[in-house]
Amino acid sequence: MTTTNTEIDRIREQLRRAVFGGAWHGPAVTEAVDQIDETRAWTRMPPSGHNACEILLHIASWLEIARDRLEGRVVDPTAEQDWPSPEDPGAAAWAAAKRRLRTAYEALDRALAGLSDRDLERGAPGKDYNLYFLAHGVIQHSLYHAGQIVLFRRLMEEVA
Repeated sequence: MTTTNTEIDRIREQLRRAVFGGAWHGPAVTEAVDQIDETRAWTRMPPSGHNACEILLHIASWLEIARDRLEGRVVDPTAEQDWPSPEDPGAAAWAAAKRRLRTAYEALDRALAGLSDRDLERGAPGKDYNLYFLAHGVIQHSLYHAGQIVLFRRLMEEVA
């Protein structure tokens, strides 16, 4: 466990755990994703719902949106920004979605590193909540969807 001194340090640590592992609750986003192969990444569970690739891109998109807001930009995401459409199904698109998640995480982490604890009290641009709430919210959002991916994998294994 990393020793942290500031709230920013603690938020960054929780974000890292939510995305890459070591979360208290169970699998982080990448741990859940690593259990899905490039074929199953495109299976909709339920058939009218999202697939794992769409969910992964959705998580990445919200990491990007959170970064933009932390950096002072007003962001009102379009439907395509909220739920980006993946490339054509296949291994290359699945790998690209994983890279986008990592890139989005790294950019958000850099934005967080540039803040002070006092900055967390500032309002999020265009929102009625502060940056502290935003930072914790994007962590919670990522973990929520990691849980969905884990459940998808379990359901797919049962029907296989």
